[in-house]
Amino acid sequence: MPSEGDRDGTSDPAISTNHEHATAVAGGAGAPLLVQRFRVAVTAGPDQGLDHTSSSDKVIVGTHGSCDLLLTDRAVSRFHLELRVDPRRGVIVRDLGSSNGTTVDGVPVIEAPLRASAVLAIGQSRLRLDLGPDRIVVPVSTRDRFGTLVGASAAIRAIFAVLERAAASDATVLITGETGTGKSVTAESIHSESARKDGPFVVVDCGALPAALLESELFGHDKGAFTGADKARAGALEEAHGGTLFLDEIGELALDLQPKLLRVLESKQTKRLGSNKYVPADVRLIAATNRNLREEANRGRFRADLYYRLAVLELTMPPLRDHPEDLRALVDGHFEVRGQIAEAERVGLRSDEFLRDLERHSWPGNIRELRNYLERCLAMQDQVPLGAESTPASEVPVDSRLLHAAAREQWNAWCERRYLTELLARNGGNVTAAAREAGISRAHIYRLLTQYRLR
Repeated sequence: MPSEGDRDGTSDPAISTNHEHATAVAGGAGAPLLVQRFRVAVTAGPDQGLDHTSSSDKVIVGTHGSCDLLLTDRAVSRFHLELRVDPRRGVIVRDLGSSNGTTVDGVPVIEAPLRASAVLAIGQSRLRLDLGPDRIVVPVSTRDRFGTLVGASAAIRAIFAVLERAAASDATVLITGETGTGKSVTAESIHSESARKDGPFVVVDCGALPAALLESELFGHDKGAFTGADKARAGALEEAHGGTLFLDEIGELALDLQPKLLRVLESKQTKRLGSNKYVPADVRLIAATNRNLREEANRGRFRADLYYRLAVLELTMPPLRDHPEDLRALVDGHFEVRGQIAEAERVGLRSDEFLRDLERHSWPGNIRELRNYLERCLAMQDQVPLGAESTPASEVPVDSRLLHAAAREQWNAWCERRYLTELLARNGGNVTAAAREAGISRAHIYRLLTQYRLR
């Protein structure tokens, strides 16, 4: 991930001199990633004259003490907006769920690309974006593998550089990114490359359980702590002693559990439900979410102090559409791990033509969608068309020789299975996100997965 670097005053022809577009570029293998530097200046409001020059690919503006551009304007939210350099669209502004919103050149926006000298209005303040004449040098790793992660693009090698530092320390890590970008695999790779690799790697999905059960899952309980607690049970914090605890979907953690987790992080001690005895919690914590926790903090759904305690080291996994040059390595790595290289070769799943087809797809479900697609191709022993149209109603397998009730049941089962398959594909296989979109419970999704043998 981007970190503060030196000014680069060279005249590298790979670097665009068109300052209307701020981009991230890189040279050949092993070359550093170069990110456009930009400046945000307050031109009107209580903080007029204040400015901030970027030292990474992201700048946060707000009234919270941790913001890069710290304002005193009372009409500005704690985490009001984020400015970041996108490799394809230049500098992007995103409103972080602020109370009073963000406008660009007089137009209200949630997220939008910015031109040079764009004027942003937030609260009583006016900000101007200026693109600098130089670029920030972002360190990249010389490796093309980290744990089970693979990739040779500059974007991924920049991630590897951060992961190498993460593995060498015991710092708490927060992994963010879209659904399906490999956050869970990244967490496991950090553990496998760290000094704790011989210890346990314990996973807790914060979105999979109700708050009451999740509290017991995390902290454990003594016998008789609550109805049904007929015996004592160690929680994940105890089970991960000497190793790593991975909290997936941390953005789903209930508000009443957040201060309890914060207390563990600060004291390095944990206590079972129903007990007065604290025990050491020698664990390295890694958390992941596809939510923007600053935005969640603005909306009162996530504690800002817990966010900053988790984000000692924060990295964002890039979407697959931003590094399509890694597709071949990802395809080969998928089949290599499963010992299916020869079979994939026979079906044509490693050919140049097949790879070109993959590069033309947008991959909204990211690496998880790619993996599921490769498994489907191998199961069908054919190159299944990408983005194929839905099956026409005339081709739905309904047997007219059945009684009406039976035929209707067959039709409904086909539709439900099709709906579930496309729902999960659109959400990258993430059951929590799929359940939220469909307006049904996770438990109901799991029942349908079992019913239609889609697990």
